[in-house]
Amino acid sequence: MARSGVTTTLKLTQFEPEAKAWIVGAQALADQRQHVMLEPLHVLAHGVAVEPGVGRVLRAAGVELEPLRERLDARLAALPTGRDAAYLSDGTLDLLRRAERCAEQAGAQRVRREELLLALGQETRGALGDLWRASRLDTTRLRGALGRLRGVDGQPTLLLDLVEEARAGRLDPVIGRVELVRRLVAVLERRTKNHPLLVGEHGVGKRSLIHALAQRIQRGDVPTRLTGARLLAADATRLVAGTRLRSEVEARLKQLLGARAEEPDVVLVLFGVDALAGGGPQSAVLAELLAPGGVRLLGTATPEGWTRLESQQASLARLFSVLPVEEPSLEETLEMVRGGARRLELHHGVQIGESAVRAAAELSRRHLHQRRSPEAPFDLLDEAAARKRLATDGVPQDVDHQSARLESLEAQLETLRGAEDTASRDQVRRLEEEAARLRPEVDAARSRLEARRAAVSELRDLRVERAALLADLERARRDDAFRRIEELERRLLPEIEARSAAADARAQELGLADEPRLVTEDDVAQIVAAWTGVPVTRMMEGEAARLGSLEARLRERVVGQEAAVSALARAVRRGRVGLRDPKKPIGSFLFLGPSGVGKTELAKALAEALFDDEAALTRLDMSEFMEKHMAQRLIGAPPGYADSDQGGFLTEAVRKRPYSVLLFDEVEKAHQDVFNLLLQVLDDGRLTDGRGRLADFSNTVVLMTSNIGSERILDVPPEVFESPQGLEQVRETLSESLRAFFRPELLNRLDDVLVFRPLTRGLLRLILDKEVRRLRERLASRRLTLEVDPAAADHLVDLGYEPALGARPLQRVLVRELQDPLATTLVAGGLPVGSRVRVTLTEPAETAEAVTTEPATPETAAPRLRVAIEPTDSAAPATAEDPPGRDVP
Repeated sequence: MARSGVTTTLKLTQFEPEAKAWIVGAQALADQRQHVMLEPLHVLAHGVAVEPGVGRVLRAAGVELEPLRERLDARLAALPTGRDAAYLSDGTLDLLRRAERCAEQAGAQRVRREELLLALGQETRGALGDLWRASRLDTTRLRGALGRLRGVDGQPTLLLDLVEEARAGRLDPVIGRVELVRRLVAVLERRTKNHPLLVGEHGVGKRSLIHALAQRIQRGDVPTRLTGARLLAADATRLVAGTRLRSEVEARLKQLLGARAEEPDVVLVLFGVDALAGGGPQSAVLAELLAPGGVRLLGTATPEGWTRLESQQASLARLFSVLPVEEPSLEETLEMVRGGARRLELHHGVQIGESAVRAAAELSRRHLHQRRSPEAPFDLLDEAAARKRLATDGVPQDVDHQSARLESLEAQLETLRGAEDTASRDQVRRLEEEAARLRPEVDAARSRLEARRAAVSELRDLRVERAALLADLERARRDDAFRRIEELERRLLPEIEARSAAADARAQELGLADEPRLVTEDDVAQIVAAWTGVPVTRMMEGEAARLGSLEARLRERVVGQEAAVSALARAVRRGRVGLRDPKKPIGSFLFLGPSGVGKTELAKALAEALFDDEAALTRLDMSEFMEKHMAQRLIGAPPGYADSDQGGFLTEAVRKRPYSVLLFDEVEKAHQDVFNLLLQVLDDGRLTDGRGRLADFSNTVVLMTSNIGSERILDVPPEVFESPQGLEQVRETLSESLRAFFRPELLNRLDDVLVFRPLTRGLLRLILDKEVRRLRERLASRRLTLEVDPAAADHLVDLGYEPALGARPLQRVLVRELQDPLATTLVAGGLPVGSRVRVTLTEPAETAEAVTTEPATPETAAPRLRVAIEPTDSAAPATAEDPPGRDVP
């Protein structure tokens, strides 16, 4: 049994791409489970799980799939494991040779999937042979059923009978959507245009609606004309996949659809029917099939695909009856997820709590902006349940991390062992100490893990064996096989019960019975955090706590605008607790004030505080929308115009991030058509884009900034802003300017107009302290400390004080006077690790005396900053060329 990559390549060159992909998938399965060898069991397991049609063939051959899957899992769990990639066993090599012989006997040039499955069914030795005997495989019926892996004229089949799938219990239950399903049935019952087309975004449940229809037909809950109907499903993208010419698509359509058109009670289900748009023979063939008296077709499409189909193939589009499928509300989503979670519990062997269901529905809407409900909550729960199963039934997370760390240490030691320099020897010593400490822990954890795996495998085998004996007992009772009944009841079943009790006791000793398997909201939040990067603690913070601390969070980033922050926080709280019209935005505000006083910073802080991400701010500079034709870009061009398929800047931003802050910067520069759109947003909470799709603004905060009245604000004494009466006087002073520019209907729809005060020297000093703290944090990564003398700080404030420009001049002063000298010194290597950087202010006389004896000029008479470097005890020793306490040039 040799490791032979060459042998694998030589054998697989005689296989068709589908059969080759089957073998490659089996290899991936063996590698994923860390098995030493690729066995025929892996080939069968991958085929049953992934390959289309294999399950139907095996059922036709008398095999029950669920017991087969359980036996397969038990056999695979018992295989030996290792760290290297799995190599082909002798049994797998024999399987591949047998498949080649089957292909020769069938007259095929290469091995197809059916020959590979037939070779699997012919296995009589080893674990696979035992599996077939336990599953009662009928090889004669297997040969007869192999045609189900082929379609018309040997083409791969693309049709799946959904009613048969519902009858076999392989379709998940569908909760809700009763009216949509009833309308779907009504359209199918129409005399003309009885071709329903479900149009909706990916993930809103179009496929589930079709599954609900199949389940209704299977139960008989439909009109008599649909009682015996068959739903034959295909994917339009697979119909056109692999074709280079339109004639090939036309031929495939005629074969796969035309062959079924004359069968009675057939409804063809075509997922992604818009993939056939674009004209050509395929559209003509499809239109011919949908003509009166032809086959009924049930299709799905996205809104973009439907628009494309309408514009490019209007005659074909008119044959459909469109049924829009919208995203369900939060309550409907909760009902669907709560009802469908049982399937996930059975699959993963866990319990899903109500907190996890609600967290999946709410967090997916808040953070997964590109995904739609109910698909997104189900995906979250599925992965959370899989991770919980991995933690309790697979490799625990701590053991996984410890093993990976030990492997990393051993790999690093292997690299450094031959090195003789001092740094390498020191690093080897540190790595060996850590590896010596970690190795016993990993060995002990691995031993416990192997014991757990053996116990789990034993329990699973016993459950499978007991289920087989009970089925055998049921058959013996039906056949009146009294001797077999006595053997089962008196000997075999009591033996299996005793062995099961002993295995349960061993499992309890290992702690398997006490493992928590409840999926909670924390598990769901961990998955969302892994997908989006949003911290879990912030994500799980309650709405009440978030709103209660809103003002404090905003004040951490915005300095000096206490009145504006308080007014904004009050209005947002009012909107979030349900006291607002649910169809309107959460809040709408107009920010007035000079440049650089914190208007945009407050918008960023609000986005981060409300929606956990500063990127939840959509900023639109209104200077780009001064012309009439530019205003149309906010909602997108209508169909038929240039760039009509790109959507609008505003509507697409809200569709991608429904929970966000919208900032219309310098709104006074916008064209009047922009204000017309804003009126609709503020009044109705929605906009219709150029392609006819609605964008919902009910979960957004609309902010507008303007510099109107800035001159008047700058003339107001600072003490006026300290009292509510003074602020009201300022607002009254500005109201005349606002009414002269903005239309009354726009001002009347705003929740509030917030006035931002000019920044005084005291406020700039607070801003400077905050910027110095940020710089100190950046220097801390280099083990440097920064101290700024109060006199030096006041000097920086004086240099950056320009009331008309706000805090931006201060930021430029910080860059010029502090950051640039520090950067120059860092590049030159003049800041040893552990140094303390002190910024002080030199007096004019001292500077003049130190520099020159000539009369002072305005430049030399002004105070100057002195940036000194003082090594601390932990700093690198100074040299003669690097004395402590020198000035930075």
